[in-house]
Amino acid sequence: MKNIRNFCIIAHIDHGKSTLADRLLERTKTVQVTEGQMLDDMELERERGITIKSHAIQMEYEYERRQEREEGPADGKYILNLIDTPGHVDFSYEVSRSIAACEGALLVVDATQGVQAQTISNLYMAIDNNLEIIPVINKIDMPSAMPDEVEDEIVDLIGCDREDIIRASGKTGEGVDEILNAVVERIPHPVGDETAPLQALIFDSVFNSFRGIIAYFKIVNGVIHKGDKVKFFNTGMEYEADEVGVLKMDMIPRKELRTGDVGYIISGIKNSKEVKVGDTITHVDRSCDKAIEGFQEVKPMVFAGVYPIDPTDYENLRASLEKLQLNDASLTFQPESSVALGFGFRCGFLGLLHMEIVQERLDREFDMDVITTVPNVSYMCYTKQGEVKEVHNPSGLPDQTLIDHIEEPYIRASIITAADYIGPIMTLCLDKRGELIDQQYVSGNRVELRFMLPLGEIVIDFYDKLKSISKGYASFDYHIDSFRPSKLVKLDILLNGEPVDALSTLTHQDNAVTFGRRMCEKLKELIPRQQFDIAIQAAIGAKIIARETVKQVRKDVLAKCYGGDVSRKRKLLEKQKRGKKRMKQIGNVEVPQKAFLAVLKLD
Repeated sequence: MKNIRNFCIIAHIDHGKSTLADRLLERTKTVQVTEGQMLDDMELERERGITIKSHAIQMEYEYERRQEREEGPADGKYILNLIDTPGHVDFSYEVSRSIAACEGALLVVDATQGVQAQTISNLYMAIDNNLEIIPVINKIDMPSAMPDEVEDEIVDLIGCDREDIIRASGKTGEGVDEILNAVVERIPHPVGDETAPLQALIFDSVFNSFRGIIAYFKIVNGVIHKGDKVKFFNTGMEYEADEVGVLKMDMIPRKELRTGDVGYIISGIKNSKEVKVGDTITHVDRSCDKAIEGFQEVKPMVFAGVYPIDPTDYENLRASLEKLQLNDASLTFQPESSVALGFGFRCGFLGLLHMEIVQERLDREFDMDVITTVPNVSYMCYTKQGEVKEVHNPSGLPDQTLIDHIEEPYIRASIITAADYIGPIMTLCLDKRGELIDQQYVSGNRVELRFMLPLGEIVIDFYDKLKSISKGYASFDYHIDSFRPSKLVKLDILLNGEPVDALSTLTHQDNAVTFGRRMCEKLKELIPRQQFDIAIQAAIGAKIIARETVKQVRKDVLAKCYGGDVSRKRKLLEKQKRGKKRMKQIGNVEVPQKAFLAVLKLD
């Protein structure tokens, strides 16, 4: 155990942690780096330059003590387990479990951008878990790098000495040896009792079509052998360990893994619901008393309907979502149907980026063309009988007369930006019904603003607007805080008195009239004219709040009446009117596909 070091890399999106990981792999001769970002093996990760899945890899490093150091670790071979984490706010639970499996963390900050919101939130998570932090300033070879200013920010943030901060470059490989030495010297080795009952923390899982689900874990106490009977503590399921081993670029089987080791277990599990990130593995015959703390069920926060464009693809879409769920356990879905869009699924996502990634993966990996409805969040609806109902879809809301009150989720948001953009950002957040908690200067010209915001207001276009008004300089991070009572109303869109369920939304009472009016205007442009008038109405309950009319296409029936008596003209017009009335009773209004997509982009 003395020669094991487990560490992760904490960074904001795009601060170069995957490139830095490549240099560490190269320097320890773990792998020949043939192309960039060896740990980001998904095509989508490479294209977007983000890490979506956590990865773990074991490196071996020959450490030689430096002359100026009398005490410290002995010379020799050290095993370094690197657990790479995603950098986006949507995946913060995965990051928290990866952090729980480590004793230390590299805090990577971009020398051109400085400390960002996601870095701070993950850093606090690491400090809560008592991790040893090694600050690294990356990209110092860039012409626009400001290492001295960024050093000041890091010193203010974690209160370390300037000498502790390592300057490095993932591109040129500068400072990589210093980082490896610091990992061996500063990060403590794992502690645990090999004779105690087995306790291992699952921090990630992947699906293999031949071997089933492979769980990655770190052993906190005890020893695991190949062929042992094990059980997962929180699900209570029992398995046989067909294979255990360590993770390099490929999986390398071992006879046993001991306390402090990071490895994988294959036990032929086929159902993704049985393996939960954060669960504890223990032996069946000699199980531990309690699970490792911090386990949570991952709760989706944003919900949207996913429908196949071609209705015959419904079963294919179900199969695609099931396969995707094996790789991404935080995706949830259940069948639903809509009058306008046919059969589809109500899917739950961790956030907007997660939703976007699932859509992309459905398109690329399974060749599915899908329509996604307006994303919304889950609300708690309290009825007058005292019942509580969780509502993910506006059509699932009880009748307005039965509702006592509705509660919506609020988030605690942190925005870091340059001082020049404080005004526009505050206006944006207050327009979204936000409340300012406090603001403080991080360093120099940069401010951290903290807001309480309703999650429902930020799921559509908040992030894009924030980036455009701050010219890309604001970084955003949030945590779910609590549910609060709110004056929410269900806004229905009626076409000739018939509600269109796919267009109904839950919105705040103050925004309902303007939103309803904009929706009616937009639909008037998009719905083609018929032989009869089409009334487009926005309604809250029985009250109509906005109306537009798509005028009918008329035939000039008076063209043949040249001159003559007015009663003859009136007779023809009355006859036409009766025909229109009859047509209106049997005619139906087709809502074009563009109309659903336009509502998503309604600004």
